[in-house]
Amino acid sequence: MTTQVVILAAGMGSRLGRSLPKPLTELSDGRTIMQQQFDNIEHAFGRNAKVTIVVGYKLEHIIEAFPEASFVYNEQYDQTNTSKSLLRALQASQAGGVLWMNGDVVFDPTVLDRAAAMIARDQSFVTVNHSKVSDEEVKYTMSAEGYIKELSKTVKGGLGEAVGINYISSADKATFIRHLIKVNDQDYFERGLELAIEKERILVEPVDISDLYAVEIDFAEDLERANHFV
Repeated sequence: MTTQVVILAAGMGSRLGRSLPKPLTELSDGRTIMQQQFDNIEHAFGRNAKVTIVVGYKLEHIIEAFPEASFVYNEQYDQTNTSKSLLRALQASQAGGVLWMNGDVVFDPTVLDRAAAMIARDQSFVTVNHSKVSDEEVKYTMSAEGYIKELSKTVKGGLGEAVGINYISSADKATFIRHLIKVNDQDYFERGLELAIEKERILVEPVDISDLYAVEIDFAEDLERANHFV
Protein backbone atom coordinates (compact mmCIF):
# COMPACT_ATOMS: atom_id res chain seq x y z
CA MET A 1 0.00 0.00 0.00
CA THR A 2 1.27 3.46 -0.92
CA THR A 3 1.92 5.80 1.99
CA GLN A 4 0.87 9.39 1.32
CA VAL A 5 3.30 11.94 2.76
CA VAL A 6 2.93 15.72 2.77
CA ILE A 7 5.80 18.12 3.48
CA LEU A 8 4.78 21.69 4.32
CA ALA A 9 7.31 24.01 2.69
CA ALA A 10 5.40 27.08 1.53
CA GLY A 11 6.57 29.58 4.16
CA MET A 12 9.20 32.27 3.87
CA GLY A 13 11.22 31.13 6.90
CA SER A 14 12.43 34.67 7.50
CA ARG A 15 13.64 34.05 11.06
CA LEU A 16 16.53 31.91 9.84
CA GLY A 17 17.70 34.73 7.58
CA ARG A 18 18.46 32.70 4.45
CA SER A 19 17.68 33.65 0.85
CA LEU A 20 16.39 30.22 -0.18
CA PRO A 21 13.35 28.43 1.29
CA LYS A 22 14.28 27.09 4.74
CA PRO A 23 13.92 23.39 3.79
CA LEU A 24 16.81 23.88 1.35
CA THR A 25 19.18 24.91 4.15
CA GLU A 26 22.28 22.73 4.08
CA LEU A 27 23.20 20.57 7.05
CA SER A 28 26.71 19.69 8.17
CA ASP A 29 26.57 16.33 6.36
CA GLY A 30 25.97 18.07 3.02
CA ARG A 31 22.28 17.24 2.75
CA THR A 32 19.52 19.83 2.92
CA ILE A 33 16.85 19.69 5.61
CA MET A 34 14.37 18.39 3.06
CA GLN A 35 16.79 15.83 1.63
CA GLN A 36 17.20 14.23 5.05
CA GLN A 37 13.41 14.11 5.28
CA PHE A 38 13.24 12.31 1.94
CA ASP A 39 15.97 9.92 3.11
CA ASN A 40 14.03 9.23 6.30
CA ILE A 41 10.84 8.61 4.34
CA GLU A 42 12.63 6.13 2.08
CA HIS A 43 14.23 4.47 5.13
CA ALA A 44 10.79 3.79 6.64
CA PHE A 45 8.64 3.16 3.57
CA GLY A 46 11.10 2.31 0.82
CA ARG A 47 10.10 3.73 -2.51
CA ASN A 48 6.48 2.94 -1.75
CA ALA A 49 5.62 6.49 -0.66
CA LYS A 50 3.95 9.30 -2.57
CA VAL A 51 5.44 12.60 -1.42
CA THR A 52 3.59 15.86 -2.01
CA ILE A 53 5.29 19.14 -1.15
CA VAL A 54 3.25 22.28 -0.46
CA VAL A 55 5.21 25.12 -2.02
CA GLY A 56 4.92 28.90 -2.07
CA TYR A 57 7.94 31.10 -1.41
CA LYS A 58 10.56 30.70 -4.17
CA LEU A 59 8.86 27.47 -5.16
CA GLU A 60 10.98 26.94 -8.26
CA HIS A 61 14.02 26.10 -6.11
CA ILE A 62 12.19 23.29 -4.30
CA ILE A 63 10.63 21.95 -7.49
CA GLU A 64 14.06 21.84 -9.15
CA ALA A 65 15.63 20.08 -6.15
CA PHE A 66 12.91 17.39 -5.83
CA PRO A 67 11.42 16.78 -9.28
CA GLU A 68 10.27 13.29 -8.24
CA ALA A 69 7.70 14.77 -5.83
CA SER A 70 4.20 16.06 -6.49
CA PHE A 71 3.45 19.68 -5.67
CA VAL A 72 0.56 21.70 -4.31
CA TYR A 73 0.78 25.49 -4.52
CA ASN A 74 -0.34 27.76 -1.69
CA GLU A 75 -0.59 31.02 -3.59
CA GLN A 76 -1.31 32.83 -0.31
CA TYR A 77 1.87 31.59 1.36
CA ASP A 78 2.68 35.09 2.63
CA GLN A 79 -0.81 35.60 4.12
CA THR A 80 -1.67 32.18 5.57
CA ASN A 81 -0.18 29.68 7.98
CA THR A 82 0.27 25.90 8.00
CA SER A 83 -3.46 25.20 8.45
CA LYS A 84 -4.22 26.42 4.94
CA SER A 85 -1.16 24.80 3.36
CA LEU A 86 -2.11 21.43 4.84
CA LEU A 87 -5.74 21.97 3.82
CA ARG A 88 -4.72 22.31 0.18
CA ALA A 89 -2.63 19.15 0.35
CA LEU A 90 -5.33 17.06 2.04
CA GLN A 91 -7.95 18.24 -0.44
CA ALA A 92 -5.64 17.14 -3.26
CA SER A 93 -4.79 13.79 -1.65
CA GLN A 94 -6.09 10.41 -2.72
CA ALA A 95 -8.31 8.21 -0.55
CA GLY A 96 -6.62 7.00 2.61
CA GLY A 97 -4.69 8.48 5.50
CA VAL A 98 -1.92 11.07 5.18
CA LEU A 99 1.36 11.49 7.05
CA TRP A 100 2.56 15.08 7.15
CA MET A 101 5.49 17.03 8.52
CA ASN A 102 6.76 20.57 8.71
CA GLY A 103 9.48 21.12 6.12
CA ASP A 104 11.95 22.45 8.67
CA VAL A 105 12.27 19.44 11.01
CA VAL A 106 15.54 17.51 11.23
CA PHE A 107 14.79 14.17 12.86
CA ASP A 108 16.01 10.68 13.65
CA PRO A 109 15.04 8.10 10.97
CA THR A 110 13.67 5.88 13.75
CA VAL A 111 10.81 8.39 14.23
CA LEU A 112 9.18 7.14 11.05
CA ASP A 113 9.80 3.51 12.01
CA ARG A 114 7.56 4.12 15.02
CA ALA A 115 5.11 6.05 12.88
CA ALA A 116 4.90 3.19 10.36
CA ALA A 117 3.33 0.87 12.91
CA MET A 118 0.57 3.40 13.58
CA ILE A 119 0.07 4.07 9.87
CA ALA A 120 -0.34 0.34 9.30
CA ARG A 121 -3.22 0.46 11.81
CA ASP A 122 -4.55 3.64 10.15
CA GLN A 123 -4.56 5.38 13.55
CA SER A 124 -4.36 9.20 13.75
CA PHE A 125 -1.39 10.34 15.81
CA VAL A 126 0.84 13.24 16.84
CA THR A 127 4.52 12.68 17.61
CA VAL A 128 5.49 14.23 20.95
CA ASN A 129 8.51 14.89 23.12
CA HIS A 130 7.77 15.01 26.85
CA SER A 131 11.35 15.77 27.88
CA LYS A 132 10.93 19.53 27.39
CA VAL A 133 8.11 22.08 27.41
CA SER A 134 9.02 25.48 25.94
CA ASP A 135 6.53 28.34 26.07
CA GLU A 136 6.95 29.20 22.39
CA GLU A 137 6.35 25.63 21.13
CA VAL A 138 3.13 23.70 20.46
CA LYS A 139 2.26 21.80 23.64
CA TYR A 140 -0.21 19.04 24.40
CA THR A 141 -2.31 17.52 27.17
CA MET A 142 -3.92 14.08 27.27
CA SER A 143 -7.31 12.68 28.20
CA ALA A 144 -7.76 10.09 30.92
CA GLU A 145 -7.89 7.47 28.15
CA GLY A 146 -4.46 8.46 26.86
CA TYR A 147 -5.43 10.41 23.71
CA ILE A 148 -4.46 13.97 22.75
CA LYS A 149 -6.84 16.46 24.40
CA GLU A 150 -5.37 19.95 23.84
CA LEU A 151 -2.81 20.95 21.22
CA SER A 152 -1.56 24.51 20.86
CA LYS A 153 1.08 27.03 21.88
CA THR A 154 -1.24 28.39 24.57
CA VAL A 155 -1.83 25.09 26.41
CA LYS A 156 -1.44 25.44 30.18
CA GLY A 157 0.25 22.60 32.03
CA GLY A 158 1.50 20.97 28.86
CA LEU A 159 2.92 17.46 29.17
CA GLY A 160 5.45 18.07 26.43
CA GLU A 161 5.85 19.41 22.91
CA ALA A 162 4.42 18.32 19.58
CA VAL A 163 7.21 17.58 17.14
CA GLY A 164 5.51 18.47 13.84
CA ILE A 165 5.26 14.95 12.35
CA ASN A 166 1.67 13.68 12.37
CA TYR A 167 -0.83 11.38 10.69
CA ILE A 168 -4.53 11.66 9.98
CA SER A 169 -6.37 8.40 9.36
CA SER A 170 -8.64 7.69 6.42
CA ALA A 171 -11.63 7.74 8.79
CA ASP A 172 -10.71 11.10 10.34
CA LYS A 173 -9.48 12.97 7.25
CA ALA A 174 -12.79 14.47 6.10
CA THR A 175 -13.52 15.71 9.63
CA PHE A 176 -10.07 17.26 9.90
CA ILE A 177 -10.49 18.97 6.52
CA ARG A 178 -13.77 20.55 7.64
CA HIS A 179 -12.08 22.10 10.65
CA LEU A 180 -9.04 23.26 8.68
CA ILE A 181 -11.49 25.13 6.45
CA LYS A 182 -13.04 26.82 9.49
CA VAL A 183 -9.89 28.00 11.28
CA ASN A 184 -8.35 31.41 10.73
CA ASP A 185 -5.79 31.97 7.98
CA GLN A 186 -3.05 32.57 10.54
CA ASP A 187 -3.77 29.44 12.57
CA TYR A 188 -1.38 26.53 12.64
CA PHE A 189 -2.72 23.13 11.52
CA GLU A 190 -2.77 22.07 15.18
CA ARG A 191 -5.81 24.28 15.70
CA GLY A 192 -7.82 22.31 13.17
CA LEU A 193 -6.77 19.06 14.82
CA GLU A 194 -7.61 20.38 18.29
CA LEU A 195 -11.10 21.41 17.12
CA ALA A 196 -11.71 18.03 15.48
CA ILE A 197 -10.79 16.40 18.79
CA GLU A 198 -12.96 18.76 20.83
CA LYS A 199 -16.01 18.96 18.57
CA GLU A 200 -16.03 15.59 16.81
CA ARG A 201 -14.26 13.41 19.38
CA ILE A 202 -11.75 11.97 16.94
CA LEU A 203 -9.10 9.90 18.73
CA VAL A 204 -5.52 11.03 18.20
CA GLU A 205 -2.78 9.07 19.91
CA PRO A 206 0.52 10.55 21.11
CA VAL A 207 3.63 8.81 19.76
CA ASP A 208 6.47 9.38 22.20
CA ILE A 209 9.83 10.08 20.56
CA SER A 210 11.45 11.72 23.58
CA ASP A 211 14.46 9.39 23.28
CA LEU A 212 15.08 10.43 19.66
CA TYR A 213 16.20 13.72 18.15
CA ALA A 214 13.80 16.00 16.32
CA VAL A 215 14.77 19.65 15.88
CA GLU A 216 12.56 22.31 14.29
CA ILE A 217 14.84 24.82 12.58
CA ASP A 218 13.70 28.37 13.29
CA PHE A 219 16.95 30.07 14.27
CA ALA A 220 20.69 29.64 13.72
CA GLU A 221 21.08 27.97 17.12
CA ASP A 222 18.50 25.33 16.12
CA LEU A 223 20.54 24.55 13.02
CA GLU A 224 23.67 24.25 15.12
CA ARG A 225 21.92 21.83 17.47
CA ALA A 226 20.58 19.73 14.60
CA ASN A 227 24.04 19.46 13.09
CA HIS A 228 25.26 17.70 16.22
CA PHE A 229 22.91 14.82 15.38
CA VAL A 230 23.28 14.38 11.63
